[in-house]
Amino acid sequence: MKKIAILIAFFVGMLGYAQDSKHEKIKAMKTAHITSELDLTASEAEKFWPIYHEYDKNNWKLRKSMKEAYHNMKDSAENLSDAEANTFIEESLKYQRQELELRQKLIKDLRGVIPAQKIIKLRKAEEDFKRMLLKRYRERKGKKKK
Repeated sequence: MKKIAILIAFFVGMLGYAQDSKHEKIKAMKTAHITSELDLTASEAEKFWPIYHEYDKNNWKLRKSMKEAYHNMKDSAENLSDAEANTFIEESLKYQRQELELRQKLIKDLRGVIPAQKIIKLRKAEEDFKRMLLKRYRERKGKKKK
């Protein structure tokens, strides 16, 4: 029994490592993509990345909690009272405000670190990276079905 528990713990640990490894690989790809798209100099990158990674971490946490709230509600959406639906709408708006506040803080923190033109390019670089990831995901999904 003890051996089974150890094996289960090992496999659970490996799954967590694989997830972390996958996340780290995507993060590295995103870093390379944004650095390239913004044409960051070494001194800009040195100041830019700590600010951006902090923003990205906080934004990820916010989106995760928003996603959890949505998943908790979506199965029972038809059964919500008006009051519960309105509460959910207000929560959604609160998340959107927090997301905007995070973005505003990012921009404020980046001013003086990189030129305004690069701050504008950042949004496009992020969107392009998302599209690239989705395209790769769809291509892999399509190959697995064949």
